[in-house]
Amino acid sequence: MLLNKAIDNNREAQQQLFEQHSPKMLGVCRQYVKDLHHAEDLLLTGFLKVFTNLHRFKHEGSFEGWIRRIMVNTCISYLRKKNLVDLSDEEYVFNDAATESLENTSVEDIQKLIDKLPDGYKMVFNLFAIEGFKHSEIAAQLGVSESTSKSQLFKARKLLQANYYKMNKTIHENK
Repeated sequence: MLLNKAIDNNREAQQQLFEQHSPKMLGVCRQYVKDLHHAEDLLLTGFLKVFTNLHRFKHEGSFEGWIRRIMVNTCISYLRKKNLVDLSDEEYVFNDAATESLENTSVEDIQKLIDKLPDGYKMVFNLFAIEGFKHSEIAAQLGVSESTSKSQLFKARKLLQANYYKMNKTIHENK
């Protein structure tokens, strides 16, 4: 089995695992870090942790999910060390106008909208909406209260809606 060979430090097996999982995991890193070069660095750092800790994988759940969790934790650690996570309660003016359906919106445009979020909002949004963490888990991971996590998610969603509305309005005005 490929995983057992990688655990035994077989470089070819490790390379195969990297090639299998790195495209998706780069996407995970990119959700947390705007700059592609930093995301690539975090991907490599995360895979170093993966290969160092392969013997700890307990075959409970998917291997990809285990790698994903390491990537998320690597990104969070990086952002915390660089003091790039601000979970302050900045106020934003939200537009309550109804937004259009996301059906005609490209993945790239959605990622751009997420990238525009302040780092704290983006972090909580990604952890909750994309990674599926509970607010208690997010709070523990980021060292904040559950109510702060909930508040950040609410504000992230409202800001995403407002920015989505602005983006669509601009597109329709330019037609």
